[in-house]
Amino acid sequence: MVAASVACTTALAGCSGGAGGSSPSASPTPPTASRPAGGALITIKDFAFHPATLTVAPGTEVTVINKDAATHTVTATSDGAFDTGQVKSGQKVTFDAPARPGPYPYICTIHPTMHGSLTVH
Repeated sequence: MVAASVACTTALAGCSGGAGGSSPSASPTPPTASRPAGGALITIKDFAFHPATLTVAPGTEVTVINKDAATHTVTATSDGAFDTGQVKSGQKVTFDAPARPGPYPYICTIHPTMHGSLTVH
């Protein structure tokens, strides 16, 4: 029972905004690589895009992190909607999702068997 009380007290203390209260938009922890603030994430690992399909709002900032040893790209296959250029191992780059809703298939131009799809909704 004591452990439950400590856990509840700790959880409540973590929500405290301190003196003067907190703003509804305040975040108790900083954004992490797994979820960029206000954006979306594509991770490249094992010669694949993760997630392989992603849906975002128009103009969303998309962060790409390359966790492979090889260099890759995230390049729309039509209309030149987006192209990260070469993303080296360990590098992080961003691009803005297109403003026009619709599907945007993409590939790695260096390894064209790598496919993904960005849907703007």
